[in-house]
Amino acid sequence: MTAAASAWSGGWWAAARRIDSPNFGPRPADGAPPTLAIVHSISLPPGQYGGDEIERLFTNRLDWSAHPYFEQIRGATVSAHFLIRRDGELLQFVSVDDRAWHAGRSSWGGRDECNDYSVGIELEGLEDHPFEPVQYEVLATLLRELAMRCPIAQVVGHEHVAPSRKRDPGSAFDWRLLATSLGWPDRCFPAGVLNAA
Repeated sequence: MTAAASAWSGGWWAAARRIDSPNFGPRPADGAPPTLAIVHSISLPPGQYGGDEIERLFTNRLDWSAHPYFEQIRGATVSAHFLIRRDGELLQFVSVDDRAWHAGRSSWGGRDECNDYSVGIELEGLEDHPFEPVQYEVLATLLRELAMRCPIAQVVGHEHVAPSRKRDPGSAFDWRLLATSLGWPDRCFPAGVLNAA
């Protein structure tokens, strides 16, 4: 067994704190592994960091009455595979072998239903607000590990797979920094993002 393989157990990465979400399902019956990583941003309530509200949302334990904003998302049953907190802590909610509910109605490269063939990675943050350097460090490490386990060919934002609905991770996300950290070719990222000012 290789070191990379031993870091994974049933689709769970040993370096992440595991918090099981009930919001997932099987990947398509063809058994094809995920080839796409989708970067999101989330904060609950918007612009507030450090609490456990994201964990509660992904595990169906959020108190909808705890903040006025929560009424707008009442009843949501969503998840992502991973969450990277502002301080760099990495949490995992769904095995990468399973289908997390993160992209919604989505399409990339002519294929719909991105949840079927992607891994969802949430960054604690708000669209168009800068992310922390440690979040990029953890994201790059996670993507390298994922690419050793799955044939991840591209990394995109939620805004790229659902442009009519979503804006995350937003204009402040530094795609060039991520690409440089990874050392991956330009084709692994959405067209134009590496040339953005």
